[in-house]
Formats: sequence, structure tokens, C-alpha cells
Amino acid sequence: MARPHVVVVPYPGSGNINPALQLAKLLHRHGVYITFVNTEHNHSRVQATVGAAALVGSDGFRFEAIPDGLVEADRDAGDYDLGLSAATSSLCAEPLRELLLRLNRTPGVPPVTCLVPTALMSFVLDVARELGLPSMVLWGCSAASLMGQMSLRELQDRAYLPLKDKSCLTNGHLEKTVIDWMRGMPPMSLGDISSFVRTTDPDDFGLRFNIVETQALAKAGALILNTFHELEAEVLAALRADYPRIYTVGPLGSLLGHNLRDDEAADLSLWKQDTRCLAWLDTQPPGSVVYANFGSLTVITADQLAEFAWGLKAGVHPFLWSIRDNLVPGGLAALPPEFVAEAAAGRCCLTTWCPQAQVLRHPAVGCFLTHNGWNSTCESMAAGVPMVCWPVFADQYTNCKYACDVWRVGLRLDDVVRREQVADHLRKTMQAEGTYRRSAGEWKTKAEDASAPGGSSSNNFETMVTTLGSLAS
Repeated sequence: MARPHVVVVPYPGSGNINPALQLAKLLHRHGVYITFVNTEHNHSRVQATVGAAALVGSDGFRFEAIPDGLVEADRDAGDYDLGLSAATSSLCAEPLRELLLRLNRTPGVPPVTCLVPTALMSFVLDVARELGLPSMVLWGCSAASLMGQMSLRELQDRAYLPLKDKSCLTNGHLEKTVIDWMRGMPPMSLGDISSFVRTTDPDDFGLRFNIVETQALAKAGALILNTFHELEAEVLAALRADYPRIYTVGPLGSLLGHNLRDDEAADLSLWKQDTRCLAWLDTQPPGSVVYANFGSLTVITADQLAEFAWGLKAGVHPFLWSIRDNLVPGGLAALPPEFVAEAAAGRCCLTTWCPQAQVLRHPAVGCFLTHNGWNSTCESMAAGVPMVCWPVFADQYTNCKYACDVWRVGLRLDDVVRREQVADHLRKTMQAEGTYRRSAGEWKTKAEDASAPGGSSSNNFETMVTTLGSLAS
């Protein structure tokens, strides 16, 4: 029987690269030949952080790179993410096409049998159709956020979008406007659907791009979701009316744990990871530490940093805080001097980047102060760690809504950061026998059951592997 060859093409951001790599490793473990396609820029970043040796694939796992279409001067722009989206969607199809043709001419490499891009990479689906290749899309966010994205066009048609004027951003309109017609979802405020509703521009690129890319998912033969049936049963049932073939295989990190060794499951990090924080966590009592990290894209002001700093300090508990170099101008140096002096006393550990999945699984961690990116939310749920939530971008608002009001594992902070509220919410979620800890523990058990052999996600993954195998025969 011929070996299936899957080419995985993630959107060039950490939030998409890491779940795509997790999926690729799982497929490889189950006999699938993998080509993992980074952008040239990210490929060089990964080499600088983890060393070239980490990129040397084992038998049947290769890394390739294509240009992302940006010039270096564009990488420091304030709208870098939107610029990257525009460049990849318009300039990457030809380099990918050339790569696929080259792979099919390479001795010892089986013919490409399926393309698996992540969301926001619909040009890959167009190339697949042109070359007569099957495709599947990895939607790296929640099922609920997918339904929200699918509703953006209807929100436009019903005149919810664009917003009438800028006052709608601050006068409570986003919170008071309730959307109760999205299939499989509870009533939600307009502001909880996506950050892309926050526009008064009828030609807003972010809104338009997300509408187009979400509609393009229908070009794929199947959707792969990093969630599990029990977590989002109602919205998944609604989505199947539009996408008959959906594989829920999450949490991918948990599924990896049942299939790979820890050293095989490591992510490709675009930042150098500081593992010294794990030794510090080893010195802390179980469930005593607050972990704070706002992900790979969030940018905050010095004032917001200060409010979080003093809120963490006032929260009584020891804390581990990951402050990315570009989270705030100046990075760690932007912290208030008085706070740094307090930190030196040893009640906290500060780092620029850390191995988050390992941190969340550490027994010392009792709460996660998070931006609610889906990878972070999934990892927190899988680890049974409750959350204090501060969403700022894209699907994070939907994830926060579900975490706080549906799954009951978190508390939401106001958009305007106040140290008193930060401290209060941390105290409440850190209660050892509290509602949030208990609910988080229950979801941890359900996530483990789904990813274990015989569980819903494990079975779905096996079915997907069988389908990929049939494409190669």
C-alpha cells in the first residue's frame, strides 16, 4: 500500500504553527509522510531559537520553506498581522505550487496526496484544486468561534456592521447588542463574536479578509478542529449542516501525550524558551502559583503593564509572568522599578518566554491570567487550570465568553485594566475548593477521556488517518 504524503501549510503565526505541528507529528506517528511548510522568515527564527538540529526531520518528516511576500521593512509595522495576511494570500500561491511540483520529482519522496493548510490560507485550497489534490483544513480555533466567523457576513447584511460611529466602541453598544440567532450558540453580545466587529469602516480589511477566508473553508474536503465533542457538542452539531465531514481531534496536546514522548511533542518556538521557570515552580506548593501570559500577538501599554503588575502583587499568591520582548515597549525593562524591587524578593518569577504547556501542567500552577487565545484556552482546560480572562483580538472574545459563562472555568476582566479587579479575580479563581477550580478539574477529566484510546477525539483521528490512507491507494 502506498504511503500517504500530507503537506501541512500553517498560517505563519505561533497560534497556527503549533497546532499544525502537533497534528503533523501525530499523523507521522501513524505512518503518514509529512512535509511541513514554514515561511522562510519563520524558518530562520526557529533555527535561531531551537537550533538547526531540531528541524532535522526523522524518516518521512521534512521541513520546507517558502517566502511570505513581505519585505523586511514591513515587519515592524503596527498592522504587521494584517500586512502578513495580505501578503500570504496574494503572493504565496506560486512558490507553493513550485514546491509541490518539486516534491513530486524528488527521489524517495512519495507523491503528495493531500494538502492541509490552517485557516487564513485559502490560497492553498486553490492550488490543491488546480493540481487535482484533495485537501483538509485545520481550523485552529474553537467550533464556536468558527460559527461566529461564519456569521460576520450576516451581521453585515442585517446592518449590525460596520458600527455606525466610533461612540459604539465605548458607549456600551457592543455589550448591550445581543445576537441570539447564531446556530448552536447561546445568546452573545455583539462584542463577544470577534474583535473584527469593532470597525466603522465598510471596507475594513480585517473584517473583509476574515469573511472571505471563512467562506473559503467550503473548498476543503474536510475540517479538522482542535476541540472535542463534549466541549462544544451543540455548535458542532450545527456546523455539520454546513460541513458534513468534521474531525474533532482535540485537545491536540492531550492526544500527543497518548502517542508521543515528551521530547517528540515539543513545539517549534518563534521565541527562545526559558525553561528555568520550571525549576522555580518545583519550589512552590501545589496549586499556589498564578501563571500570566498574553500570548504571541498581544501588545499592551506601559500603564496596562503596571496595572497588571500591581494587581498580581496584590493578589497575594506567588506568580510566574511571561513578558514577551515586544509585549510592551521595553519588555521587562518597562516594569515599574518599585515592582522590580518587590520581584527581587523572590515571590515571583519573570521570564520572556516559557514552555507554556509544561507550565500549565505543573502541579504548582493554580490559575492562568490569559488573553484567551485558543491554544492557551485549550491547554488550560486540558490541564484543569481555571482562568482570569482578558481578551483583546480575533476569536479571544468568543473563547472568553465560553470559558466564563458556558464552561464556568474563569472570570473576565474589564477592557480597562484595574489592579483592584485583577487582584480580586485572581483571589476568587485561586480558591482551592472554589467553583472555578472544581469546574476546571471536571473539564480536565473530560478532555483526557476524549483523547485517550477509545475516546471521541482519538477515534476521530483514527478515522482521519484511514481516510488519508485511502487517498494514497
